[in-house]
Amino acid sequence: MLELYSDYLLSVSGLASATGLSAVSGFEVSHDAVTNFLSCNNYGSKELWLAVKPLIRKVEAGSGVLIVDDTIQEKPYTNENKIVCWHYDHSKGRSLKGINLLSLVANYDGVAFPVAYEVVEKDDKYIDPKDGKEKRRSLKTKNTMFLEMFDSSILNQVKFKYVLADSWFSSADNMEHIKLKKRKDFIFALKDNRTVAASLAYKLNGKFQSLSSLQLADRTTLEVYIKGLEFPVLVTKLIFINEDNSEGILYLATSDLELDGTKMAEIYQKRWKIEEYHKSLKQNAAFARSPTKTVRTQANHIFASIYAFCKLQVISCKQCLNHFAIRACLLYTSPSPRD
Repeated sequence: MLELYSDYLLSVSGLASATGLSAVSGFEVSHDAVTNFLSCNNYGSKELWLAVKPLIRKVEAGSGVLIVDDTIQEKPYTNENKIVCWHYDHSKGRSLKGINLLSLVANYDGVAFPVAYEVVEKDDKYIDPKDGKEKRRSLKTKNTMFLEMFDSSILNQVKFKYVLADSWFSSADNMEHIKLKKRKDFIFALKDNRTVAASLAYKLNGKFQSLSSLQLADRTTLEVYIKGLEFPVLVTKLIFINEDNSEGILYLATSDLELDGTKMAEIYQKRWKIEEYHKSLKQNAAFARSPTKTVRTQANHIFASIYAFCKLQVISCKQCLNHFAIRACLLYTSPSPRD
């Protein structure tokens, strides 16, 4: 049923419903069978790893990267529960009602598969003292979820060289866990107000300054000590032009002191694969197009959507087509008897 349902998610253009799957199967699969599949199983990150493990083993290499990021999918018309609730979207600067998905994606020379994920659950209700309204919060932070997923990937012996993340995950605790406890390297984005010491002597004397005050030219590097971090990191500044012709600046930090600024930028660019993953998940795998109403059926649909993405990725590798082209073939090409 998982194979059938995930195939259905790749081919449906409207709502992905039990009635719809039953109809396209010529009613050989009943509505109740689909409903039971979604309500009686309990799929999660462990089941995802079991599914992608043989795929990862075929493509993994020591030069790969692990990428962590989250995405919010709006669900404004779905009844609120612990996974469909209000989340703050930093990219839009406002709260959205929907699903917040945190993923860990392995990227090997452009071939990317999710190796772990968590749906943010806000199961703790409380009264906000500012406005007296009942709100929800998660008892586990996204940084805690990230480290748990990262540790599970280490236990699963996923091969990679660097962990990549934006500034949301660049806490000193995360850096120390990755470098000191797990002996891995990272390349993280930093906010320009992050405080650093330009030398060990400055660190010992408490002389810290913001990254933006450092005299760094484009793609030059400097060894610094981030406040709260015991070991030195290499930082670089990337200067680029935005679509509106304004100048943008991105600061990167790495625990690998052998890298130069150009190489850091080249490796960090691989982080874009998780953005492509989020886009394909939403547009090609019916991530948000399920009318399910309970937490379990919604969570199982999310898993099936991620599973469907993995199917697209396998086809993409074999046929050298992107996910959108593959789905267009599924939607608009009539299969021949040979197919």
